[in-house]
Amino acid sequence: MFQASPWRTDFPAIAALARQQQTYLDNAATTQKPQALIDALGHYYSHGAANVHRAQHLPGALATQAFEACREKVAGWLNAPSPNQILFSHGATSALNLLAYGLEPLFQAGDQLAISALEHHANLLPWQQLAKRRGLELVVLPITAAGVVDLDQARELIGPRTRLLAVSQLSNVFGTEQPLPALLALARAQGALTVVDGAQGVVHGRHDVQALGCDFYVFSGHKLYGPEGVGVIYGRGEALGQLSHWQFGGEMVHQASYHSANFHPAPLGFEAGTPPIGAVLGLGATLDYLGGLAADAVAAHESALHAQLLRGLRDREGVVLLGEPQRALASFNVQGVHPADLAHLLSEQGVAVRAGHHCAMPLMNHLGQPGAIRVSLALYNDSSDLQRLFEALDGALALLR
Repeated sequence: MFQASPWRTDFPAIAALARQQQTYLDNAATTQKPQALIDALGHYYSHGAANVHRAQHLPGALATQAFEACREKVAGWLNAPSPNQILFSHGATSALNLLAYGLEPLFQAGDQLAISALEHHANLLPWQQLAKRRGLELVVLPITAAGVVDLDQARELIGPRTRLLAVSQLSNVFGTEQPLPALLALARAQGALTVVDGAQGVVHGRHDVQALGCDFYVFSGHKLYGPEGVGVIYGRGEALGQLSHWQFGGEMVHQASYHSANFHPAPLGFEAGTPPIGAVLGLGATLDYLGGLAADAVAAHESALHAQLLRGLRDREGVVLLGEPQRALASFNVQGVHPADLAHLLSEQGVAVRAGHHCAMPLMNHLGQPGAIRVSLALYNDSSDLQRLFEALDGALALLR
């Protein structure tokens, strides 16, 4: 059955890509942008840009008001108790590095940091490097063949020395939802801090950070149909109070002399320098757009399209899926075919997918794979995109095998 997307025309780039005979299926890397975002950016830059939190003139006051209104929108989107628990960064990677440096004074040599074996480099390397700096032990939680954290082994590995758990909500390689309630409960029982990388998860469904019960939740704007250059950190009130300042300058300072200074608390104390004002305003406009959609309809559309994708891949001889994808994407290899060769031929036919290690090199090494092809879906994709994918895949495999 043909699965149409009623939101396709809300994204002008889709029509532009179609004129270029391109089918975009690399949405886990970044998404196309709705007209609402494009209009918001055009309005801001054409009606008077100004810096925030510092000027007394009217353009500065209006920019500050709009900027802080977006903080409130993000808090509402995540059901955070207060907008003051929302910090803006320059991306999810920047946000995770902020947490790794900001929490560093809490750890002592011999403490353990726990991550999972499927983490994106952005949620691996900051903790890896923190462990090296402080003489900590980095504990890697094993995963099952399905591509989820093995809870039985996690119960053995998360113990009294565990001081922090950092784990992804939705795997960018497997497309699997991780058992966050159980994992976070294990960490909390040991008094450990918890960090959730929601870069993929936030795109597919609304998530209540209070119900989730994590200390920190991180995501990037550009994957959530928003602009590049803006990331978000939600911090539980008590956990935010444990963060040390890590970047200095600009308006994050409360008082300064030549030899000493003190700093604002969150959020402003962790937003040194000029923030990504336009990107924040664009993210706010994107959330307004997404909030106006019927969430159940979006979820049903994505689920039906994902089922079509999995059926089509499983019907093709030699295709081997990585794990057991649950939503949004699927990564696969074809027996006897290098993924780079296959991706090249798909690209030549106008199908944009991702090939490689997907910023999860240790995971690919663990799986014994040179990389994989990843097809990732967005709400504007429809069955015609998958039809082009499968036609291009069949044509490429006819040449490669």
